[in-house]
Amino acid sequence: MSRIQVIRLIVATGLITFSALACASAPTSTSTSTSPAETPAETATRFVPSLEELPGWLDDPSHSTDGQPNYFIQMADTQLGMSEYWLPFLLLRATWHDDQFEKDARLFEAAVRHANELKPAFVIVCGDLVNRVGHAGQIAEFKRIAATLDPTIPFHVVAGNHDVGNTPSQATLRAYRAAFGPDHYSFQEGGVYGIVLNSQLIDAPEKAPGEAEQQLAWLRLELQEARAAGTKHIIIFQHQSFFLEAPDEDDEYFNIESGARSVYLALFRQAGVEAVLAGHYHRNALGVDGALQMITTGPVGRPMGDDPSGFRIFEVREDSIRHEYFSLDTRSERPASEAHRPATIFE
Repeated sequence: MSRIQVIRLIVATGLITFSALACASAPTSTSTSTSPAETPAETATRFVPSLEELPGWLDDPSHSTDGQPNYFIQMADTQLGMSEYWLPFLLLRATWHDDQFEKDARLFEAAVRHANELKPAFVIVCGDLVNRVGHAGQIAEFKRIAATLDPTIPFHVVAGNHDVGNTPSQATLRAYRAAFGPDHYSFQEGGVYGIVLNSQLIDAPEKAPGEAEQQLAWLRLELQEARAAGTKHIIIFQHQSFFLEAPDEDDEYFNIESGARSVYLALFRQAGVEAVLAGHYHRNALGVDGALQMITTGPVGRPMGDDPSGFRIFEVREDSIRHEYFSLDTRSERPASEAHRPATIFE
């Protein structure tokens, strides 16, 4: 065997091993936690081939607010362009398939079609709108598909690491804001006081420390306003989860580092935040920190584990919220994960 053949064999073996490690189905947690709500009986994966497959609570008028929809849709990781890459090449920042994103576009289009039929109070995409930071074609396609959403349905987006970089800079933040608008803001719709955060500034503020400090100062004031308003459902929307299963789990790629995590979780507990909704994991995960639920939703685009492409629907009641994950892949035979279960945040 020649030297070149040996080198090729070593590289191929390394990439295969790297791919297997990167696609591991779940991290190991340092502790376990259970939901404060009763465990629902249903455990099967739900699909959305038609509205007939959706749960009855979507059509129940008894929980509506002033005749408006009492539910919203959370999407995550549309990530136009990811599906064309073998994962190791994606993580190695290969660039040669950036203009090919048809599969991801079709999945996003399907998700928007379902939203148009359901007419929720709002739709939000929790980050990684595109796969390549600043890629003009991917951004244009995301906007084209988003524009097909019924204009009467409010639409919100969140900055992810593929939108502003793993360690955002002033340049990537300016580019994101020019393309999509502010990366932290609040809204009040469908009985929810929503607070959108740029989780990359929380997890990796090194290149833009002033921006991270400004966001935190803004958040403190926003939480005070939400509490003063007597809001029952304060929900944080961001891309990266603070934790996947438990607040004391070890630091890893898919959660926010423990130092920043503890600061923000303390703020949320004090303000009575009900839940944090995130993506980034390309799988589903549920965790709790006291009364706070950390809800990580699988991708509209390419999955990285057993959970198929899909989105999550939340029902907002007067004193509680429940949610369920729905698959876009009607042919999937993947087993349901624990996080597919419908769940009540708390009564």
